[in-house]
Amino acid sequence: MGRIGVLALQGDFREHAQVLRRLGAETVEVRLPDHVKGIDGLVIPGGESTTISLLLDRYALRQPIVEMASRGMPIWGTCAGMIMLSRDAGDTRVCPLGLMDIHVVRNAFGRQVDSFEADLSVPILGERAFRAVFIRAPIADGVGPGVEVLARMPDGRIAAARQGRLLATAFHPELTDDPRFHRLFISMCEDTDHPW
Repeated sequence: MGRIGVLALQGDFREHAQVLRRLGAETVEVRLPDHVKGIDGLVIPGGESTTISLLLDRYALRQPIVEMASRGMPIWGTCAGMIMLSRDAGDTRVCPLGLMDIHVVRNAFGRQVDSFEADLSVPILGERAFRAVFIRAPIADGVGPGVEVLARMPDGRIAAARQGRLLATAFHPELTDDPRFHRLFISMCEDTDHPW
């Protein structure tokens, strides 16, 4: 099993690392450009997208991440990470990486007090519903033709999607006892020729 980096500038990176380690992956906390060398994939965790956007530039991580993604490195963004992967964050305070052909709406469900859980059908994970935790969550309200929708809200809005080796979830799988999304990402990281 490979080495998976978790962007550790802000947000719930520790929770992701714990799940990945429980599943047998080696994890690396990514804080500087040198930390992305030798990893097989990267998780961009939930947190505050405006802060993550600023810190990516402050620590010179934006360009290395974009370059490695262009060479095929798998990247998974959860909540704020989904916003960072998008081509359009719908907010001038956030400069997304522009890697995934999705348009997102920040805080689509309201404030922290409006956080909730919902059972989602995610066929790629099997028949059992996935209990998703939404905390000040975004939503994808538009995707390009190369994007595969993995899960929708009851009203049809997109909560999870994949584009090649990029994965985005509007919710927080790391805050549940269900490791299926982490297993999916590990499998994406193992299924590479590692050209970066």
